[in-house]
Amino acid sequence: MIQVRKNEPKYALLRKQASKEYNQYGTPIITAAEGDKLRQQGFIINDEEQPTENPDRYKQHGFYFNADNCIGCHACEAACSEKNDNPAHIAFRSVGFIEGGTYPNYQRINISMACNHCDNPVCLKGCPTRAYTKFAEYGAVLQDPDICFGCGYCTWVCPYNAPQLDPVKGQVTKCNMCVDRLEVGLKPACAAACLGNALDFGVVENTPENRTQTKTDIPGFPRTDITHPNIRFQQTRTTQREMVRVDNMPVKYHKDDATGKFKPELDPKHGFKREWNLKKLLGSHESAHVAFTLSIQAVMGAFLMLTIGAWTLFPSIAEFKASSALLPLLGIMVVLSGIGLFKLNMHLGKPHRFYRGFYNLRMSPVSREIAGVTAFFMGLIGYSFFTLFDNSLSHFLQIASAFLAIIGIGVGGYFMYKLYRIPVRPYWDHWHTAATFIGTGLSLGSLLIAVIALIFGAMTSHLASVLSAMVALGLAIEGIGLLVHAKDLKPATSEGAASFYEQSTTYGYPYWLRNGLLAISLVLAIGMAVTSSSSAIGFILLSVMVLTMAIIGRSLFYVLVIPTTMPGAFFWKNKGFIEHAREVGLADMPQLGVAYEKHHKFNIEALMQTIKETTAKEALAQFKRVFTG
Repeated sequence: MIQVRKNEPKYALLRKQASKEYNQYGTPIITAAEGDKLRQQGFIINDEEQPTENPDRYKQHGFYFNADNCIGCHACEAACSEKNDNPAHIAFRSVGFIEGGTYPNYQRINISMACNHCDNPVCLKGCPTRAYTKFAEYGAVLQDPDICFGCGYCTWVCPYNAPQLDPVKGQVTKCNMCVDRLEVGLKPACAAACLGNALDFGVVENTPENRTQTKTDIPGFPRTDITHPNIRFQQTRTTQREMVRVDNMPVKYHKDDATGKFKPELDPKHGFKREWNLKKLLGSHESAHVAFTLSIQAVMGAFLMLTIGAWTLFPSIAEFKASSALLPLLGIMVVLSGIGLFKLNMHLGKPHRFYRGFYNLRMSPVSREIAGVTAFFMGLIGYSFFTLFDNSLSHFLQIASAFLAIIGIGVGGYFMYKLYRIPVRPYWDHWHTAATFIGTGLSLGSLLIAVIALIFGAMTSHLASVLSAMVALGLAIEGIGLLVHAKDLKPATSEGAASFYEQSTTYGYPYWLRNGLLAISLVLAIGMAVTSSSSAIGFILLSVMVLTMAIIGRSLFYVLVIPTTMPGAFFWKNKGFIEHAREVGLADMPQLGVAYEKHHKFNIEALMQTIKETTAKEALAQFKRVFTG
């Protein structure tokens, strides 16, 4: 444990004062009442159980930031990184800024930000491995990197850049509130190191000395209604009506005269030139998600056609199932699903810990998606295997496998959609996400059946009409979703407007290519459905166009999302500079705080680690943990 020095300066010590009963969001400040079982548990820090001596141990603590005093010296960053032994490319606390006005009345507001240990920590609810815990002690939200498997979902849902996904180690770490310092009466290292008395810490709502405000937000700070962060601000200086970010994000903040608050809006700092940027589009960090979602949704759509479609509406599908094309189709579906799952797993920072994705079935949409997709995959394998046999038992097991797969489609498909409905990412937080996923399943799934039917001579005019109609329906659903999405994004007072700007400029040509292919494919699919055309050329052309459209569209889906995160600086926490540094080699200089992405690359060491870690005994313990909580 940390030892308090005899000459510890007063500003480094926690304040002793009476606290309020509730915070500004109406949440009780006392995290565990007298007699609560949480108070009976031992509080262990650095492998030492601590005696109950701090009277404020079971009260919610938080940071106080006085923007009037911050000079942007980054001492808080340095103290935090030194305390936690962070590499240069990881910073639990960072200082960004926004600027506004013109000479001589030019103004800058610095913002020092780390984890806000929120009342409603969305990182905790979203994490599939249950690496996060909201502790009654000090209200700290702590994360265990040894449990994390590096999916990065917590970095998607957090509005404040708090969780840090290490591109080298492939695991997330974050601010731990310096609970070891709190336990001995010291403020966190960042607050103790602040030169200008801008950063302070204590029981939330206990206003520090020489403070006149405890606001819940300031210009540039993301919306607070998502998580109810435990940070309070003072910012008394008059600001300009528009404050701009200096990083590459096309967002600025405009003052709403009615409320006095600043709202994000578009800042077209890159101009309006339309570009291709195909390398950047198709080679993004999320390309594994592109492969996974497209392959799984296509196979899910095809499976629903083979089962529910054949059982209910389409006798031509039942005729196809009786042909020699069924087994090759099922084999290809199994392979496609396996490839998609493999790509997704190898995208993890720690792929050998994949089994931990089932840990948080009670709260995480990621865990539920994993469970649903796994059930579908197992059902698909069972259905395919039992199709090889022709007896009453195999028929029963085939139907049982089909129902398992269909349930998996329902659960996995729904939570595949829900995990993207993230308030902090307005581009995804729209029903067009569901329309896109459903449309992809219908169009690509139908075309998968059509191509196999053509190859094995099982195509009939009625089957061609049904499949073409399903392709057209899928394209129509996706097209309507995209039209409404664009209509809603363009005038949005959020980062969604910036996403629309990026898709019209930085990726303008791929965007319109996708739209053009969708429109042409829809017309062709409708024509083939009406004429019952079973032309091999028509289906091949349709397949190439729809697949190209789907790859471009899904890649745009991932690269265009702009989160409601904290502003960065010219270099530090600037996505544009990070990309530039990796492209030109500046990332080889560790002092710049940029590292190359290394964790998601396949290597034999990860496989060996899997063999070492996933023993039968451990696997049994992991499943027990899942089902017992």
